[in-house]
Amino acid sequence: MTDRKQDGGGAAGGGAGSGGGIAIGRMTGGAVAAGDRAQAENHAERAANPTEGTGTRAERAGRDVHPGTGLVPVPAEVPGHGGVAVGELSGGAVAAGRQARAVDASREVLAVPPELLEAVAELRRQLPLLVRAEGDGVDAVGDELAGLEEEARRTGRTQRGRLVRLRALLSSGTTAAGGLASAATVAEAAGRLLA
Repeated sequence: MTDRKQDGGGAAGGGAGSGGGIAIGRMTGGAVAAGDRAQAENHAERAANPTEGTGTRAERAGRDVHPGTGLVPVPAEVPGHGGVAVGELSGGAVAAGRQARAVDASREVLAVPPELLEAVAELRRQLPLLVRAEGDGVDAVGDELAGLEEEARRTGRTQRGRLVRLRALLSSGTTAAGGLASAATVAEAAGRLLA
């Protein structure tokens, strides 16, 4: 299904399509707005890499795809001057029109496997055993671990950004916690989940 929304033009009410518009081949998430001062804001929490079924998302949906890419094609009838054409939108925000604004404040969440949760709990138990120095980065690691563990125990998921920050802290060599074997285990597990 192709969804089209045409911008009605300027404040004087210009002709149909005079401001472009938006054409989308398939939209499975996100926000879209067209028109003068249009605002599209996406604040969704979205799961990363759905694994149900086989093939690409487009193939599972039975849509025509560009051979070898797994992508839905850009609609054949693209909007006029100033418009936006998108083959597949699965998140984010798109706005077209005079003084239009698009904001993607969505957060990607990942399912936390039991192995990562166990490694996080082990590293948290080991942190108090470290000899501390000012600026050693242990507090930052502890905060990220606590947030990850609480969120994972409550929802079974965590934010991608939290895993990125934690892996960076543990892999950068800037924190005393990075030298622990359990820190390497957490960093490796986070890396696999982020891949």
